[in-house]
Amino acid sequence: MINVGITGQHGFVGWHLYNTLALSKDQFELVNFERHYFDDAEKLDTFVSSCDVIVHLAAMNRHPDLTVLFETNVSTVEKLILSLERTQSKAHVLFSSSTQEERDNPYGKSKLLGREKLSEWAQKNQAQFTGLVIPNVFGPFGLPYYNSVVATFCHQLTHDETPVIDVDGVVKLIYVQELVAEIKSHICQVQDKTSFSRQVIVSPRYEISVSDILAKLVTFQQLYFVSGTIPALENVLDRNLFNTFRSFINHKEYFPQKLIKHTDERGAFTEVIRLQVGGQVSFSTTKPGITRGNHFHTRKVERFTVIKGKALIQLRKIGSDEQLDFYLDGNEPAYVDMPIWYTHNIKNIGEEELYTIFWINEFYDSNDPDTYFETV
Repeated sequence: MINVGITGQHGFVGWHLYNTLALSKDQFELVNFERHYFDDAEKLDTFVSSCDVIVHLAAMNRHPDLTVLFETNVSTVEKLILSLERTQSKAHVLFSSSTQEERDNPYGKSKLLGREKLSEWAQKNQAQFTGLVIPNVFGPFGLPYYNSVVATFCHQLTHDETPVIDVDGVVKLIYVQELVAEIKSHICQVQDKTSFSRQVIVSPRYEISVSDILAKLVTFQQLYFVSGTIPALENVLDRNLFNTFRSFINHKEYFPQKLIKHTDERGAFTEVIRLQVGGQVSFSTTKPGITRGNHFHTRKVERFTVIKGKALIQLRKIGSDEQLDFYLDGNEPAYVDMPIWYTHNIKNIGEEELYTIFWINEFYDSNDPDTYFETV
């Protein structure tokens, strides 16, 4: 069992890392961290002394006053080092730096200086340090106008705003879950007490122009967000961009989406799903009072369509207490798509059998489990 603490655990990368490690309860014990610990030496020392591994992610990416940005990032590193020294910690410290180290800007300079200070601490105290130099990160739940241009575009396209490209050019990207896998590998790598200080250049997984990113996202907006069509996802980048795009939709207001129902003397015809991509279509019958599901996915795209009976579909984002309730009735066919990292279920709340059609595109990867059980 490895005790892992993550500064910035509520931030973009921290949220994904924390919740991914939490899936391996037999391997990791997570030590809680709160931002105010940096202003309370006693609480910071308690946190540091409880950790075998500390992943230092807490940082300020943007601020109107660049001096504040620089000083804040350096200050958190210095406070962490003082705590490490006070507690005589031998924890393996991982630090998230940035490829902006090589640029002449306050953010890049603060990351470079922070990595150098932690490296000096490790060498001086015969400790363990890994400085990760990370490219641009994108993924679900990023902050627009803060974390990445992908987050900004996704927010704008789902909130009636018009994206504008300030400067086009090729960007090097890594998906947040790919970065999490890299960090996890370094957490697990070192089990002995041999001291070291190393720099690790995290390779980007994709190189794509800003204009090409926007073009893909606009396609997702027109096909999926406007017309409900599942777009063709031809590669891993498409899948990751699509799941990122979906995370910016206001699910509470967007679902359920009503389906067009054509009726004549013979009965009714309703199109359940229009798609440019494959997948599996199945249906279920559910007896009154029965609940199906109570699990979440980290990759899978899934649609529930009620065609007979009455159902309650519930969603809850992992780590959140907010529950979204959607009531569907087969007399007015509608669907709800399951967002990734949202635990979900469907319950028959009627008096007759519930008929539900499921469409799933799993993007199967035998080395990357997708389904995890947790109740709404």
